Amino acid sequence: MPGIAFAPVRHRLPADVLLLLTVLFWSFNFTVVKYALTHGWEPLAYSSVRFAIGAVLFSAFTFGREGTLRVERADLRLMVVAAALGIWLNQLTFVYSVRLTTAATVALMFGTLPIFVALVAQAFGLERLHLRHWLATVVSFSGVALVAAGSTGGLGGDLGGILLALGASVTWAAYSVAMGPLMQRYSPYRISAFMLLVGSVPLLLSAVRQLAEQDWAALSGLAWACFLYSLFFSLVFTNVMWFTAIDRVGAARASLYANLQPFLGAFFALVVLSEEMTALQFLGGLVIGAGILLARQARPPAPSPD
Repeated sequence: MPGIAFAPVRHRLPADVLLLLTVLFWSFNFTVVKYALTHGWEPLAYSSVRFAIGAVLFSAFTFGREGTLRVERADLRLMVVAAALGIWLNQLTFVYSVRLTTAATVALMFGTLPIFVALVAQAFGLERLHLRHWLATVVSFSGVALVAAGSTGGLGGDLGGILLALGASVTWAAYSVAMGPLMQRYSPYRISAFMLLVGSVPLLLSAVRQLAEQDWAALSGLAWACFLYSLFFSLVFTNVMWFTAIDRVGAARASLYANLQPFLGAFFALVVLSEEMTALQFLGGLVIGAGILLARQARPPAPSPD
């Protein structure tokens, strides 16, 4: 069980090391998923099986840690809606965004996550945004516009992938905001375990056709290695490391590391997959980064599940 194997690590490694490892693993996952989807994996087959197995493993870890996965009936509606947004719809938009455009572009689009978190919180009256947040919003979306302007292809190509990546960012932002009140009553481990279990059900149902059509025998060893990386190093182990670090140093400090994810993800994609970025897209990434710097004191996002 992952919890047994991992328990000694949380005592040996400093929180900052756990955070850096987590963000490195998450960042590399953009490249891993892109390779998997272009080398035999059907998008929904890849995502649904990964999340279903991850849900079981992480729930086992949480049950071993807390002795229960129970949540109050009054919280069920919010948690089910959050799971639908943060797991099911988020994964639908994420895997198809990676399929339609480059991994580097998708990674850069996730740089809008802190902005969307602030906007969703404002919309539901949970936070009041100051001038700095609105400036950060304008700057970040200017960067998105530059990335889109530098893309090739229409809605069936790069532009469609960019829009879906923004959808993935929005759904994870909504999930992040929903996590706030729940974390006052439950541990982040229990919330995450519940969300993974509930969210994997509609994800599996959506993937029924692709699971039946998936050519399992044709998958190479490297394609299976990508799946195992996404399962363990981008979902199970990283959730354990992330929440362990947050327990020790708080979400604000952890969010500084999370802000590195879009740019490390783009770097890995460019180096490993030899993807190309136009000058406008590169400039757009820098502008999105400037927006993150402006908004870095805003509410930190919950960890990415990818």
